[in-house]
Amino acid sequence: MKKIAVAGILLLGLQSAAYAQPGCGVGAMIWKGQSGIAPHVLAATTNGTFGNQTFGMTTGTLGCSTNQSVQSMAMYMDSNIDKVARDMSRGAGENLDTLAVLLGVEEADRANFRQVLQDNFAAIFPDSETTSGEAVDAIVTLLEQNESLSKYVAA
Repeated sequence: MKKIAVAGILLLGLQSAAYAQPGCGVGAMIWKGQSGIAPHVLAATTNGTFGNQTFGMTTGTLGCSTNQSVQSMAMYMDSNIDKVARDMSRGAGENLDTLAVLLGVEEADRANFRQVLQDNFAAIFPDSETTSGEAVDAIVTLLEQNESLSKYVAA
């Protein structure tokens, strides 16, 4: 009986993780600052169980952005944070270009985009425990402060 209960809980967690990305919502707020698969699944499970992430995305609350391109970047970062960090530290690469495409950064602004992210790498990734949500928040903040790039993260 215990095995069935554990299997059920795991399946619920995996199902919730499949439908709810923990980049925002109450789950992301509770588990903020923690990395690894367990906090990721727990955040997604919390969001899936309470159904709060959709509300947050609709209203721009609970740490959610209403900008669809920022949400796309956040989802990409969840799965590719190490590759993005590597490319960002070099100022070039396929994963950094993918971020630019997801945000809709025009070709004319891409060199500036890559340079801003490379120059601020230490602010975006202050340590090895930086979560994708924290990195996305830092990127959005940097882009909002840049006169020519702020249009790509406006809600």
